[in-house]
Amino acid sequence: MAEIVARLARHAVPALAVAAALLIGAVVWLVMQARDAQARADDRQAALLAAGTHAVSLLSLDHRTVEADLQRILATSTGAAKAGYEAGASKLRSTTVADKVVQEGVLRAAGLVSLSESTAKALVVADVEIRWDGSDNAPQERFYRWSMDLTKVSGTWLVSKAVQVS
Repeated sequence: MAEIVARLARHAVPALAVAAALLIGAVVWLVMQARDAQARADDRQAALLAAGTHAVSLLSLDHRTVEADLQRILATSTGAAKAGYEAGASKLRSTTVADKVVQEGVLRAAGLVSLSESTAKALVVADVEIRWDGSDNAPQERFYRWSMDLTKVSGTWLVSKAVQVS
């Protein structure tokens, strides 16, 4: 009887060690999967927020704060999009000030078409009300739809291309 107990003990300890190692491995794997899923969800949310913020920045211009407004547009863009906004900034600034433009953009919807570790594509819907200080002209409402390409730069999602779609 003592021999049977000793034999069981010799085999049970290694078997329990293997079972414990497998259990710990499974727990670590599950934790890593959950962390990856959360990181992907966070990335998804950040890309959507960046696209929506960029759209509202594009549409929100005020002749009294045009410099800050232009900086917001540039701060949410990169690459060719940023270069294009920089190239048109002078004309946009002078037109906004000369016409005393006040525009307020409103985000209506944004959705991701695709997402990878460093790029994303979003569709964005936003509206704007345009008025002119000191003018008797009625305010105008306009509706915009964009396809936006985003690039992750140093951990921040920025718009690298924005194309209006109908």
